[in-house]
Amino acid sequence: MRRRELMLLLGGAMTAARALRAQQKAMPVVGFLGVGSPGPFAPYVAAFHQGLNETGYAEGKDLAIEYRWADGHYDRLSALAADLVGRNVDVIATSAAGVLAAKNATSTIPIVSAVVDLAAAGLVASLARPGGNLTGVGSLTGELMPKRLELLCELVPQAGVIALLVNPNTAATERMIGDMEEAARAKGVHLLILKAGAASAFETAFDTLAQQQAGALLVGSDPLFNNRREELVALAARHAVPAIYEWRESVALGGLISYGPSLTAIYRRAGIYAGKILKGAKPADLPVEQPTKFELVVNLKTAKALGLTVPQSILARADEVIE
Repeated sequence: MRRRELMLLLGGAMTAARALRAQQKAMPVVGFLGVGSPGPFAPYVAAFHQGLNETGYAEGKDLAIEYRWADGHYDRLSALAADLVGRNVDVIATSAAGVLAAKNATSTIPIVSAVVDLAAAGLVASLARPGGNLTGVGSLTGELMPKRLELLCELVPQAGVIALLVNPNTAATERMIGDMEEAARAKGVHLLILKAGAASAFETAFDTLAQQQAGALLVGSDPLFNNRREELVALAARHAVPAIYEWRESVALGGLISYGPSLTAIYRRAGIYAGKILKGAKPADLPVEQPTKFELVVNLKTAKALGLTVPQSILARADEVIE
């Protein structure tokens, strides 16, 4: 009798284990292809989770997430994207150069992009009807760069030379340089181009800025610069150069001023899109979203350290003033 009961118990346990394995196998998998590092990206990963939660998905409960991090090394992205495709994930979420790597790796697995201006990059047919396997949430990066230059000229009107820090390894850099040179001519200032494709080149770029006596710095839009924002803010402070950034996170660390959309809001929306796709929506039918709200953030403590008086015209428009 005992032996029979034991056999029944073991049989039930094996059946339950098989059912659990089947359930685990059926759980959808999201591939998160990060161009930066886990630490600096933690707030954006949390925002992505929030978006998934809003569509009914929680990591470890309703889905699994496979993370791959390039740590700012763009040459690793193709292999990381191929690895996610090889694992047959249900959707890939990524940003910046990761979008092209993912797009080259698969034409069937849905891809959700954060931050990248997909239409400008020629990666979708249109914003309203992207077509193919790619959609996402943009940031209007290119469109906002001239506005940042305008704010910098308003903040530091005596600056005849303004430096632009760019990553030469990013595909959109040449177009950005051309657009900004035109914007600088319209403002009557000389644009000094500083190139840094890795954090090890930051010091050299700032040395050039000092040698050329640039009166202000415009930090270009690039994941590398956001991923290493602490170093850039520290270098700007050391060289006593007024700098404008894309994201408020840099100003919270001690940067002078920023103008752009909320990066956490973008990743939250990307999480919502990933959730919609897991529920059956097709990327081709999900319009590429563009931000409609932009944050102007000013750090008055940093302005004081630089000996700058922030014009009332900027303070009146600021969404946040850090004192």
